[in-house]
Amino acid sequence: MDFRIGDRVGQAVTVNGSLPARLLRFRQGQDVELRVTNRLKERTSIHWHGILLPNEMDGVPGVTFKGVDPGETFIYRFPLKQYGTYWYHSHSGMQEQLGLYGPFIIDPAEPEPFNYSREHTVVLSDWTFADPHRLLAKLKKQSNFSNMQQRTLGDFFDDVSKKGFKQTWAERAMWGKMRMDPTDIADLTGTYFNFLLNGRPAATPWTGTFRPGERVRLRIINSAATTHFDVRIPGLKMTVVQADGQHVKPVEVEEFRMGAAETYDVLVEPTEDRAYALFAESTDRSGFALGTLAPREGMMPEIPAQRKRPLRTMADMGMGDMAMGDSAMGKMEMGGKQKGGMSGMSAADHSAMMGTPKPAPTAGAMPGMNQSAHGSNAAAPSTPAAPTAGGHAGHGAAPSAGTASAPSSSAAPSGHEGMAGMSSGHGGMGAMKNEFGPGNSMMAMSPMSRAHEPGTGLGEDGRRVLVYRDLVGLDARPMPAPEREITMNITGNMERFIWGFDGKKFSESEPIRLRFGERVRVTFINHTMMEHPLHLHGMFMELENGAEGLAPLKHTVTVKPGEKISVLVTADARGDWAFHCHLQYHMDAGMFRVFSVA
Repeated sequence: MDFRIGDRVGQAVTVNGSLPARLLRFRQGQDVELRVTNRLKERTSIHWHGILLPNEMDGVPGVTFKGVDPGETFIYRFPLKQYGTYWYHSHSGMQEQLGLYGPFIIDPAEPEPFNYSREHTVVLSDWTFADPHRLLAKLKKQSNFSNMQQRTLGDFFDDVSKKGFKQTWAERAMWGKMRMDPTDIADLTGTYFNFLLNGRPAATPWTGTFRPGERVRLRIINSAATTHFDVRIPGLKMTVVQADGQHVKPVEVEEFRMGAAETYDVLVEPTEDRAYALFAESTDRSGFALGTLAPREGMMPEIPAQRKRPLRTMADMGMGDMAMGDSAMGKMEMGGKQKGGMSGMSAADHSAMMGTPKPAPTAGAMPGMNQSAHGSNAAAPSTPAAPTAGGHAGHGAAPSAGTASAPSSSAAPSGHEGMAGMSSGHGGMGAMKNEFGPGNSMMAMSPMSRAHEPGTGLGEDGRRVLVYRDLVGLDARPMPAPEREITMNITGNMERFIWGFDGKKFSESEPIRLRFGERVRVTFINHTMMEHPLHLHGMFMELENGAEGLAPLKHTVTVKPGEKISVLVTADARGDWAFHCHLQYHMDAGMFRVFSVA
């Protein structure tokens, strides 16, 4: 359908002509039936994100079913075992980027542990007039083509005046050797995106009403294809009461970061007869989504000023708490642990770092999850399929069969000698061997948990920011020890825009096989300089964040750059289940696996 933003008109993929798709609301314990008729000219699908359901109803072409062909109707039937705020979206042909997403709410069978007078559902998204397949092809050719915020020669001279030529040059040389850029926060930016809130751009914001003095529940869903948002309501504190649909102990914050696909429910209590801005800023500061909370329609809030774009740091390179020696940047002295797990570098040092990225070599465009690239002759999930050229077997072809192997934990480096362990994959940064081949361009020397950190660009302005360590479940439950440990190394080559696990794209990987009822610890080690929201279908992950016996349940866990963090999974759902980065372009470039439970 035609979709208009201002004077521009583009083509959106929608459900019943609505963007976002209509709210689906049910009650815990109900059995639901949802009939999906495909009016497109290509195959489609609907995945019920975060919902625990029978495997054949999960909606992932090539993994749980073949997809819905043009003109075909598929009937989804499943019981609602849980409560909470969830959402649904296409898992085919990058249709999610073009508008096929909507909220899904399950009211609890039992009274909730908090009260409120009214509620609003808030759906954040990034929408583009461009063809997302063309954007992916451009990323494969030059991964930083969308970044219009790179540091300039003027920044270099400013840094020289503040810190001297030697230190500034050493920092620039370090980034250049790694062929990385400290301004590379997002793959695609506001240059190509329109950031929407409930389908509305900031110029004509959506309004949610309230009466002064009442408590309002906001169900906030990040349905963006590839954008993380920093959410705040200037003048109001927010009490987080649910994360990914599950109750948590209430925690009062002023701001929180939402990885793509995460949901947070918050309570606010506006007391003044005025409009408040519901402000969701992209993490690279290239734009924002805007909504209004107001006593009456038509009231406009004061819009907060956008903050300067942040820069990546040594911690984002997986250097953790280590102090950098002479081999790192000439003879720079780096001592003392800094806020946010950074050692050695002051805020001024952070702002000084800049890269000199080189154009990426041209690589063949990868069909990735594009259903149309495979046509209608999809292999059954149990049938091995040959990988597509440069891509993976993904939606529309079956994952390769075989004996899954848990990646060796030895792949996670623990020691370091100055910068000797930071390998750029180009032979320029020292001795640590890149164990993952050309699909990976750096190795984190000293990965560590960053669950106590707010994230790049947050926490420096005095606001109370939600961190993963704040999330504590409400009810204690049995927490048996895991029977097995699996390490999954998050890898990527940003220049070539290759993303995967353990240096492999989906087409090169085998399923991770779990025994039904088995309990495993999965440790994620992020060897890249980007955040990755990792989503497991069919089962919840228990986030090991220090909340003994009260670990929060998450369907999506955002792993920070250079981070090592673990989750516990009980394999209580039989079948093949998708596991992937929920950044659409990373998933389509290969960051996708299958957990097979039998």
